[in-house]
Amino acid sequence: MNDEETKQDEQPENDTETPEVDPKDEQIASLTQQLKATTADFFNYRQRTTKERTEIRRRAQDDVITEMLPVLDNLDRALEAASSEDTASIVKGVEMVQRQFVGVLETLGVNIIKAEGEKFDPALHDAAGTQPVEDPELDGKVITERLKGYRTKDRVLRPAQVIVGKAQA
Repeated sequence: MNDEETKQDEQPENDTETPEVDPKDEQIASLTQQLKATTADFFNYRQRTTKERTEIRRRAQDDVITEMLPVLDNLDRALEAASSEDTASIVKGVEMVQRQFVGVLETLGVNIIKAEGEKFDPALHDAAGTQPVEDPELDGKVITERLKGYRTKDRVLRPAQVIVGKAQA
């Protein structure tokens, strides 16, 4: 074979063959796809961590509030004991502390659970006992509240400890 025949063999026989894809274009497409996937993963990660951080804060706040509730209970008891003596200034001071404390709890989203006179609700009330009642309308209702209950918007921190009316047979 001569040189001309060799050159003719190297040339394509028709022009319908697909042009070769540049390896750089393939690499750019691959890197672009990886960037899009990484961006989506990072966006999802940020949303998930923000949600987890909010949940951790809420639980920590609930735990602190639960720890403070016995202090409020002791202030309530002090008010009951001090009101029988002539210690008006002490009572006034303790009442101010109690109001301030309740105000702080309300600011944190904590509310007192209504109990006395309400229908007994095991999700909100803890029955410490029953008391016989003559009025059938008081059957199943809270007669006395022994210990206040507290809740946030979506969770009961401590149920109210109550005495429930029970109709006599």
